[in-house]
Amino acid sequence: MEEAKEKGVFNEEKARLVVKELRKSFDSGKTRSYKWRISQLEAMAKMIEEREKDIIEAVDKDLSKPQLEAYIAEVSQTKSSCSEAIKALHQWMKPTKVKTAITTYPSSAEIVSEPLGVVLIISTWNFPFLLSLEPVIGAIAAGNAVVLKPSEVAPASSALLADMLTKYLDNSAVRVIEGGAPQTTALLEQKWDKILYTGNARVGRIVMAAATKHLTPVILELGGKCPALVDSNLNLQVAARRLIAGKWACNNGQACISVDYIITLKHFAPTLINALKEELEQFFGKDPMKSKDMSRIVSSSHFSRLLKLLNDNKISDKIVLEGQKDEDQLKIAPTIILDAPDDSLVMQEEIFGPIMPIITVDKIEDGFGIIKSKPKPLAAYLFTNNEELKKSFVENISSGGMLINDTVLQVVTPGLPFGGVGESGMGCYHGKFSFDEFSHKKGVLYRSFKGDSSMRYPPYTPKKQSLMKALINGNIFHMILILIGCSKL
Repeated sequence: MEEAKEKGVFNEEKARLVVKELRKSFDSGKTRSYKWRISQLEAMAKMIEEREKDIIEAVDKDLSKPQLEAYIAEVSQTKSSCSEAIKALHQWMKPTKVKTAITTYPSSAEIVSEPLGVVLIISTWNFPFLLSLEPVIGAIAAGNAVVLKPSEVAPASSALLADMLTKYLDNSAVRVIEGGAPQTTALLEQKWDKILYTGNARVGRIVMAAATKHLTPVILELGGKCPALVDSNLNLQVAARRLIAGKWACNNGQACISVDYIITLKHFAPTLINALKEELEQFFGKDPMKSKDMSRIVSSSHFSRLLKLLNDNKISDKIVLEGQKDEDQLKIAPTIILDAPDDSLVMQEEIFGPIMPIITVDKIEDGFGIIKSKPKPLAAYLFTNNEELKKSFVENISSGGMLINDTVLQVVTPGLPFGGVGESGMGCYHGKFSFDEFSHKKGVLYRSFKGDSSMRYPPYTPKKQSLMKALINGNIFHMILILIGCSKL
């Protein structure tokens, strides 16, 4: 019995065999063709269409995510990414022509996008389908073989991903490996051509350390404390609604781009807090714990982590909206904290939940210093009608992405990359950026046997040297003078 059980364990040896099989498939050349890539993308589009109900049900089991939220993020946005890749793939695959220099005349040059090989995608639990499938779409579009490792924290979604991709896609080039830390560790021991990891910075460091053994390039999407700087010069009701949309109506704050804390003017804070309270009641009712429009906390360990933040003595007298807590339901209602000390737990780590600290400043520009004192965030938000403040914010605040007068919508905007900077991550994906991240941009120069000049070959006579220097410097007139003997060598 024990021996049979051992045979079912996914270990380093099994991981090695998976990579070996996928590399054999990649080396055969099948994944490089437009025909294979488009067939897989079309199969994925069909999969999302046919299994929409199953996807929404799985997300409900894992997170109690409202159906509309689940549809928009997990179904619609993934479907949109797939559709964009299908429409644009032929164009993406075309070589890009570039100019050549006079020193290589006659010649032509181009940049060729070629697949990297066999890639590993380790996804996360908060948007289990979107953050799994969008990178897979990019990797397949670029012509790679792929292993997807979904998060075990969302078991229903992980199981469904494994079932769907096995049934709809080419298993000789696309695999799903389920499991927890042991399975992830076994996979990280292998040699990959690229690794994409979405999650927290602690595990991101582990992934990067494992990748260095094989000099494997990585894409890390890590998050961080995303600030929202809120001026008093604005439409208060709209601003409050959009802040709520980017926190409590965004997987109940369990999103790497959700608003982690607000910075506003000291005199304006009470007005903003009242507006947030009013709109929260409009959205979720007088008893938010009964609302079906708010996700639950993903697990008991994450619930305990959030309780620890709330039980910090440094904020005990700072809570201005205390949300109810129900460990059985894994639910915490919206909670607002005013002027939490910088050394409090809620200001020292990414919250990833329904707790919103509000920090006050005397001048709105003072908020820049607070943001800069922390690691660069994945997203930064500004609410204002002041054009100079907008310009200054864009110029002075470094973040993975940025949005003025709204929240989270930057990630659904076609043409914009999604990725971090500094401790919030490296690399980016989304649409064409996904294709580029999983491709090698190979520079190719073409020359014929015509136009060969002895000038580049030894012996390097004084005349050859003068001609070569004039050519390199682009001094055609001087070259002519040398050739007709009217210039001193």
